[in-house]
Amino acid sequence: MLDAVRYVVDNGIKWRAMPIDFPAWDRVYAFFRRWRKNGLVKELHDRLRSRLREAEGRAADPTAAVIDSQSVKGAASVPTASRGYDGGKKINGRKRHVIMDCLGLLLLVLVTAADVTDRQAARALLPRLREQFRQVSLVWADGGYTGSLVDWVKEKLLLTLQIVKRSDDMKGFVVLPRRWVVERSLGWLMRSRRLARDYETRPDSSEAFIWWSASMLMSLRLARRARQPQTRQERSQWAAAA
Repeated sequence: MLDAVRYVVDNGIKWRAMPIDFPAWDRVYAFFRRWRKNGLVKELHDRLRSRLREAEGRAADPTAAVIDSQSVKGAASVPTASRGYDGGKKINGRKRHVIMDCLGLLLLVLVTAADVTDRQAARALLPRLREQFRQVSLVWADGGYTGSLVDWVKEKLLLTLQIVKRSDDMKGFVVLPRRWVVERSLGWLMRSRRLARDYETRPDSSEAFIWWSASMLMSLRLARRARQPQTRQERSQWAAAA
C-alpha cells in the first residue's frame, strides 16, 4: 500500500490508472484517505525527520526554522471556493505555505487559495509551530512577511521573525542566506509529478501529498546513508573493494 501511494505521488497518475502490480485502486485510495484523516502520514514523516536529523548529528527537534510559500496552478478539479489568483506570481490556483528546519526538512504545511497572503497564512502557521516545536525560537523569512507580523510574533508567540531581504542592487539569481534552504526543498518537492500542479479537490489532500513527497525524499536520504560506510575501517574496506 505504501509503495502504491508513493507511485501515485512520484508519477502523478490518476487513482484509476494504478498498475496491476499494486492492489485495486479503490483500496489504495481508501488507504490514502484513512492515513490523511488520522494524520498517520504526518506521523510517519515526523519519525523519519527525527531519524534523519540525528543521523546528520543534530538534535531530533529543531531550534530554528524557515518559512516560505509556493504558488502552483490549480487543475479544473480544484473548486472555486479553495482557489484564487496570486497577482504577484500571476498564477490561478493554490498556495503552499511551508515551514522547514535548517536542513530543509518539512515541519509544517498549509495549503490555501493563491490569493491568501504570506502574512495571513503565517498568523495561522506560526502558532502551530510554537505549539508543536517548543524549542524553536528563531524563524527566517523573506520580505513578504514584513510589517506588523514581526511585532505580533514577538509579542504573542515569543518568536524572533528575522527578515532576510534581497538588496536592490542584486541582479539575476542570487543565493540568499537561510532562504535558499527552503527554496531548494520546494524545488525537490516539485520532482513529484503529483505536485507539479494542484489536482486535489480538498486542500487537506494536497497537504497529505506534500507530506508523502517529503517522506519519500527523507527515506531516500536515509537509505543512502545506510549503504555508506560509517567507521574508518568500513570506509577503508569499501574503498579497497571499489
